[in-house]
Amino acid sequence: MDPILIALLSGVVALAVAGFMARYVLKQDEGSAKIREISAAIKEGALAFIGREYRVMSIFVAVVAVVLGVVPSLGWLVSLAFVFGAICSGLAGYVGMNIAIRANSRTAAAVQKSLNHGLRVSFRSGAVMGMSVVGIGIVGMSIMFFAFNGHPDFLKIIPGFGFGASSVAIFARVGGGIFTKAADTGADIVGKVEKGIPEDDPRNAAVIADFVGDNVGDVAGMGADLFESYVDSIIATMTLGVIAAFSVNLDMALVPDEMAAWALPMLVAAGGILASIIGIFLVRVGDKLQMTALLNALRRGTFSASILTAGFAFLAVYFLKADLGVFWAILAGLGAGVLIGESTNYFTSYVYKPTLRVSEASQTGAGTNIISGFANGLMSTLPPVIFIVVAILIAYEFADIYGVALAGVGMLATLGIQDATDAYGPVADNAGGIVEMAGLPPEIRERTDALDSLGNTTAATGKGFAIGAAGLTALALMLSYTEAAGISASSISLLDPHVIAGLFLGAMLPAVFVAMTMNAVGTTSFSIVNEVRRQFREIAGLMEGTARPEYGRIVDISTKASISQMIAPGVMTILSPVVVGIVLGPLALTGFLAGAIVTGFILAIAFANAGGSWDNAKKWIETGAYGGKGSDAHKASVVGDTVGDPMKDTSGPSLNIMIKLISIIALVLAPVFADFAGWL
Repeated sequence: MDPILIALLSGVVALAVAGFMARYVLKQDEGSAKIREISAAIKEGALAFIGREYRVMSIFVAVVAVVLGVVPSLGWLVSLAFVFGAICSGLAGYVGMNIAIRANSRTAAAVQKSLNHGLRVSFRSGAVMGMSVVGIGIVGMSIMFFAFNGHPDFLKIIPGFGFGASSVAIFARVGGGIFTKAADTGADIVGKVEKGIPEDDPRNAAVIADFVGDNVGDVAGMGADLFESYVDSIIATMTLGVIAAFSVNLDMALVPDEMAAWALPMLVAAGGILASIIGIFLVRVGDKLQMTALLNALRRGTFSASILTAGFAFLAVYFLKADLGVFWAILAGLGAGVLIGESTNYFTSYVYKPTLRVSEASQTGAGTNIISGFANGLMSTLPPVIFIVVAILIAYEFADIYGVALAGVGMLATLGIQDATDAYGPVADNAGGIVEMAGLPPEIRERTDALDSLGNTTAATGKGFAIGAAGLTALALMLSYTEAAGISASSISLLDPHVIAGLFLGAMLPAVFVAMTMNAVGTTSFSIVNEVRRQFREIAGLMEGTARPEYGRIVDISTKASISQMIAPGVMTILSPVVVGIVLGPLALTGFLAGAIVTGFILAIAFANAGGSWDNAKKWIETGAYGGKGSDAHKASVVGDTVGDPMKDTSGPSLNIMIKLISIIALVLAPVFADFAGWL
């Protein structure tokens, strides 16, 4: 049977499972009239934001498509692939978010019956996101293969699909991240710190905007992020197919022919989809509120999916008559992904010492809390870097640079369930807020708090997984670029001034990108804080609870500001490799990519894990430690969490996309740089 057809069918199955999960969620009770009213406000704000954001992105996509089409060395087929990739990426994020904004009220109603029922509803809504990402991704790649396989420019056209996916992802992640963290920061500063009112208090005008941000940033944005990682890893592996057909370094053929080299990553991804589906149905928990019980419920699903994926990968290698070394490369990436997730869990969950130390440091003020949290984030870079390095060396030893790319495919093979555990978090967070705003009994809030705390951990683990996948994918794309540009390993010298210049410029780019996105959150937060203060000051009876805040004004401020602020970082990311490639040449661009990938990877891990540990340190204190809610330690932890919010949910995750985007742009434009260098 045609392996690409098998991959296509697996994608169709994934979409069918997504439909089944969505139907299950939508059949659940929506709760009381008050719960439905709050959920409707969140849904209205999220759809309004995504509508404006997608209109801006559609203009950008149209402009880039025209530019790609008129460039002689690229052409309209590359442009068509770019547009198709952008549509698929946008659709994957939208579908997941569309269910998430409907699942929050249903989770709030479900958790009143039992903790297990609340987890089932929220997790299955996350599974819609996970299955939509892998389903649309593998179906889109299969369509591209059937449409252009046999075309002489096949390996030039396919990367255009990844370029489109990455372009949408950068704006979706940055725009959604700015929105969610500006609203969250504004709500915390005025509500918790200045007014001393509980989190998600209905008197706080920024609360609804915060809930909206969870959906547009952590569901739609993360979905677009992981979608581009998924397809980019497959594309990078395909473009290195000629090396798999015969590896000069290993002096052997890794696969029977180039067609098998193209089909192998698709078949591995197909096996990962089936494994993820099985893993999703294994997630269940009793009614104990212990974090360990909840974590073990999700681990059962993710670990089972990883083991099954390894088995399916072996069958794919056997089916295509590939060398066994290819399987070890896949296994290296898969193992690294699991270990990075566990490492992230260790450094961010309040079950373990690193985050508990951050909570302890809060007793002496916000300063020591921030010092401890940031140190924890920096220290947390050690295990993931070692895991990635080991995976790269194993993959290269057994399967050359084709194996390095396959390691990325192996790591992302379980994306269906990994994304489900990540997208579940915002739904649980929204449900907890709705329970608070609706005035439900404290024991119900305790259940949603347990689900929310688990969501914080799974979100941090998901970000760690996404960062690891981004590092391997970007590296594979860089290797693909060197092949496409005709740059051999012997021609890259660290003593070459062009390579050195590229390294420094590339190493600088993530720092500038982080500064721009952090400032964007700060600027937007400033406007939100002032508006929330104004409402408390001017709306009579608001603090007493007899008047209703103007939620819509905060949503509107967040929407306008985040969309305008997302443009500059996105445009800078897209133009930087183009400028370096044209001005300094293809060799300098290699150094540029290497510098950006390494520093971007390190910063992304440090920011995401520091933010995650600050968040969960606050959660631990809110369970009653060190005086509990309202204590000096709690106020200090709120400040740390406020600092960490844009680091873990805006800047850190956006770096994933940045390093992949510059790499896929280099690959797509490799013929342009080669032509220009020859002309120059």
